[in-house]
Amino acid sequence: MIPIAKPALGKEEISAVLRVLKSGQLTQGENVELFEKQFSSFIGTKHAIACSSGTAALLAGLEALGIGKGDEVITTPFTFIATANAVVYNGAKPVFADIDERSFNIDPVNINSCITPKTKAVLVVHLYGQPCDMKPIKELCKEKGLLLIEDCAQAHGAEYKGKKVGSLSDLSTFSFYATKNMITGEGGMMLADDDAVAEKARVIINQGQSGKYKHIIIGYNSRMMDIQAAIGIVQLKKLNKMNREREKNARYLTKNLQSLKWIEVPYVAEGVKHVWHQYTVKVGNRDSFLKYLNLNGIGARIYYPIPVHLQPAYKSLGYKEGLCPVSEFMSKKVLSLPVHPKLKKVQVNEIVKIVKKYR
Repeated sequence: MIPIAKPALGKEEISAVLRVLKSGQLTQGENVELFEKQFSSFIGTKHAIACSSGTAALLAGLEALGIGKGDEVITTPFTFIATANAVVYNGAKPVFADIDERSFNIDPVNINSCITPKTKAVLVVHLYGQPCDMKPIKELCKEKGLLLIEDCAQAHGAEYKGKKVGSLSDLSTFSFYATKNMITGEGGMMLADDDAVAEKARVIINQGQSGKYKHIIIGYNSRMMDIQAAIGIVQLKKLNKMNREREKNARYLTKNLQSLKWIEVPYVAEGVKHVWHQYTVKVGNRDSFLKYLNLNGIGARIYYPIPVHLQPAYKSLGYKEGLCPVSEFMSKKVLSLPVHPKLKKVQVNEIVKIVKKYR
């Protein structure tokens, strides 16, 4: 089976972990501090706070921005549920704006139609590694006085008009889960330029401590371990190369599949650097096609088969079918093919060969 994802780990990561184990500093230490500095420099922000997961980074970030009970946060329903969950956990209400059918990202026009007097922020997701159309979103947020937050869990190194995603908002978060473009196993990062926001987030994830045993707020433990950070430091050095491999694989797939009339290859917007966390196509009889691929050794997957607002947990909160028709339609049409950097040329050829034999 050609897997949908495969961690790109090597001797460097193993050596880095062994150094941490031998040092005895297993929790938060100098590796975390170095990883934060290097990652903030790479993205182009003043501050970076390493967290135990991407979800933890979102939770702390929203709280640090003062988002809570009575607030509404506009976001996309076409993503992993963690994005909306962070809003709910902070006591706010997710308001789902529909997506653009080509990029699968949140549609700026639909954001505008969702704004109410209770709207506090817009939380965008750069889905599958392609940046959202940030210019109109930023202009809208500035006009309406709204906070802008980026969920970059799938977009490490992606760029919008020459600037890296994660540097285009009031606050951004990344995930380093084991299938992401760069990994630490679990882990995440919150980034911001505002000193007060960054300091509050750092206190939140450290049990509310401003100093040793001085707890100024009710916090929790969402710190990153030095073991994770050591892996992250190595992975960051490899990220550009790994992204180039993803792009090469994506170009090859598009070149060889775009002539097929029954499949729609991914759209790439002008002025963006897509980092291909997923290579997502649209097909008519999606479920039949998925079964065929899996039976023939291609580990294709669906991201995402149920929009967030139609998940049982959210339907129980009152969200209903028909709220976001484009997202609901695309959830029945999309399918992702392997595109990760560990693919060999023979495997990419095999994917093309198997796809072309369908029908």
